[in-house]
Amino acid sequence: MDSDHRAVVEYANRTVQGIAGDISRAVALYAAIRDGFQYNPYRIDLRPPALKASALLRRDYGYCVEKANLLGACARALGIPARLGFANVRNHIGTARLEKMLRTDVLVFHGYVELYLEEHWVKATPAFNAALCRRLGVAPLAFDGRHDSLFQQYDSSGGKFMEYLHDYGTFPDVPRELFLDELKKHYPHIFEHPQPYSDELYIMT
Repeated sequence: MDSDHRAVVEYANRTVQGIAGDISRAVALYAAIRDGFQYNPYRIDLRPPALKASALLRRDYGYCVEKANLLGACARALGIPARLGFANVRNHIGTARLEKMLRTDVLVFHGYVELYLEEHWVKATPAFNAALCRRLGVAPLAFDGRHDSLFQQYDSSGGKFMEYLHDYGTFPDVPRELFLDELKKHYPHIFEHPQPYSDELYIMT
């Protein structure tokens, strides 16, 4: 979470220009990162330089860990304490293509961020951009800076959408080795093949 990187500092300040107050600034950062970077779980680079928050600023797409890491780094750049959280979740809609590759409907090490605002920690999940949510039939996940904002449990018709199965807790930075270990434990077949794993799923370690 390289919050002191020049690109991160510039992005954070540009995003909150003219906005006063930590909560309003955090909400602005959340919205910018949620919708400014398309959610893409098919291109995952786990090499140390690629896991830096600043690396995401060189493109317009990312997966949950990258987007949460950038939000945390930008918050820190503005003086807002931040830490990362990780959990295993089950997605009930819109991931048939990914589930076929992973051989399970469990998404391991989903990333979110916790921000310290008004003297307490609040969770935020900037992973799914608004356009993707509309395609999946769920409302974009809002964040008001005062209440936890985690993945939607239900879609717009009341059907099951997202289910949290296991929480790893919070960390001051991306725990790369634990991240890798959990991916290998749950998806061993992916790491048994030369990289990229397939034409659709690209994982670099």
